[in-house]
Amino acid sequence: MLKVEFHCHTIASKDSLTRPRDLVNTCRRKGIDRVIVTDHNTIAGAKAALALDPELVIVGEEIATTRGEILAAFVSEEIPRGLSPIETIRRLKDQGAFISVSHPFDRWRAGGWQEEDLLEILPQVDAIEVYNSRCMFPRFNREAREFAEKHNIAGTVGSDAHAAFELGRSLMALDQFEGPDGMRKVIRAGVPRVRWSPPWFHITSRYASLRRKIKLGLDTKIQT
Repeated sequence: MLKVEFHCHTIASKDSLTRPRDLVNTCRRKGIDRVIVTDHNTIAGAKAALALDPELVIVGEEIATTRGEILAAFVSEEIPRGLSPIETIRRLKDQGAFISVSHPFDRWRAGGWQEEDLLEILPQVDAIEVYNSRCMFPRFNREAREFAEKHNIAGTVGSDAHAAFELGRSLMALDQFEGPDGMRKVIRAGVPRVRWSPPWFHITSRYASLRRKIKLGLDTKIQT
């Protein structure tokens, strides 16, 4: 079976400092077979990682819609932020992408979902994220799992790694697959292997965001 990381970030996300090469090397060292790189509203980091290891890396994207965040794999064309969920999904479907939903019931994040909005898109997605290592409270993941079971929708899990050391904390073991259609065929038989990431892990994201702001301010001063 393949050990798959469904949710992680590189330096292309403003709240991560993980360089694509470090992501690839860490995945190799940890024995991760496939990694879906899902930066915020960009595929630049995923494409850079793909160039380093085309067998390991799957290009993905975490997309901020007007209602919540969509988590996609096998993305060939970048989707901009700020579209409606239906329009975002339409554009992903045009590419044949595998479509999941990020941390749907995490009410501590801007990317969480209202249940009525989630129900509206449910027939159009392949899965929802039923375990996210960075969810602060266990009930957020529990609600997602119970929702998926109630509505008979497949589940994904992910580390949501913003630093290299977080990679692989939550993986899904899947049968061999090729492409998004292959992933759809095996996703329901996947075996999750999950670990919670304690609150201090979030310090890495805060540090990355602050460092970016300071650097931007310094660059602006130099330019002016």
